Amino acid sequence: MASVMEKKENNVVVLTIDVSPESFADALQRSFKKNAGRFSVPGFRKGKAPMHIVTKYYGEGVLYDDAIDFAANPAYLAAIAEHGITPVSRPDLDIQSISRDEGMKFTVQVTVKPEVELGQYIGVEAVMPEYPVTDADVERDLSRTQERNARLVPVEGRGIETGDTANIDYEGLKDGVAFEGGTGASYDLKIGSNTFIPGFEDALIGKTAGDEFELPITFPEDYGHAELAGAAVVFNVKVNEVKFREMPVLDDEFAKDVSEFDTLEEYKASIRTKLEENAASRAKGAFEDNVVKAVVANATIDVPAAMIDSEVDQMVNEQSQQMRYQGFELEQYLGYIGQTIDSFRDQLRDSAETRVRTSLVLEAIAAKEDIQASEEEIDEEIGRMAQLYGMTKEDLKSRIAPGENSFVAESVVRNKTIALLTEKAVQVAPPPEAEETEEAAE
Repeated sequence: MASVMEKKENNVVVLTIDVSPESFADALQRSFKKNAGRFSVPGFRKGKAPMHIVTKYYGEGVLYDDAIDFAANPAYLAAIAEHGITPVSRPDLDIQSISRDEGMKFTVQVTVKPEVELGQYIGVEAVMPEYPVTDADVERDLSRTQERNARLVPVEGRGIETGDTANIDYEGLKDGVAFEGGTGASYDLKIGSNTFIPGFEDALIGKTAGDEFELPITFPEDYGHAELAGAAVVFNVKVNEVKFREMPVLDDEFAKDVSEFDTLEEYKASIRTKLEENAASRAKGAFEDNVVKAVVANATIDVPAAMIDSEVDQMVNEQSQQMRYQGFELEQYLGYIGQTIDSFRDQLRDSAETRVRTSLVLEAIAAKEDIQASEEEIDEEIGRMAQLYGMTKEDLKSRIAPGENSFVAESVVRNKTIALLTEKAVQVAPPPEAEETEEAAE
């Protein structure tokens, strides 16, 4: 088999491939064996006519469809190996000539992985952000713990206030008839949570346990259910019980209850240590991202549209899976927020191109630096992934077919490549305006 490659624009190549008469004759024979049972020739039982009789009766072309597959696939794989290219799109095949006597000649047009022209990647400068931990950060964390340990206490001697939790029965009526989704019993409603339609929670303020009343209210015009959008309804409401959140006192006893420390000051010191560790980890991750961005910016690549399209497909699939975990389909969610799948895909294209560009650059650097994954490193990565997925290492290994752990090796190589770039990079302080912006955002 012989092949010639012609490079076109936008990382498209055309392979012209010749299949010898001998190879094509073998493909015809394989096609005949596959399809012999469906041929009926006068004078022979169905499926029993020899190949030369079948081709004389039906014409040789009756075997071409499968013969093309049998001949073209190995020839195409051999051609891409010969020319050292990596296709990133489905091949577009066009038959130029075909016969038993002359063999088969065909062309394949395919988009291939682009060449990466690396710029500086060792010793690049990148911003190391600073995330200082303040006393206010410690107090916020302490307050969250205090909130989690608060208890609900019955309200006595006053009406409902914002922040209280009212246990209510309610029934919504439209034109005197109860409507779907408008009825609840012993429902705990936190006042101020904006869980119910506007006006409902406000109407409960000042009421006390035991109160029963009618609440006329109008649904918003943009309400999700068309039959209720803009509708005037009446809710019959009964307040069963009212409670408020009683915060625990922040003292040494509180510290003993929520931690292994004996004093509040020791507990606060541990909170600061934890926040500082988190800040350091956050800064390290941000620095790695900045290093990779700098390295990618220094490289020159013409990213094929086919690779971006493929990455968009992957991102859409990832989002769809996340939505299913939440109990609904992506298309359903997009329809609810007034988007189409096409507009959603368009929004993903810039991120998809960045992901593809980054992967190509890191792959090129790994190849140039001869970064590889050892069996021990692959095993460690499987353990890390198993922990992330809440599985045992053995369970995850059992789900990886023998010889198909390349994705794990790729992950190891990518991580080692980023580690190399980060280790060799030069840390620079963020510019003053960036620090001020970050502080304002926080």
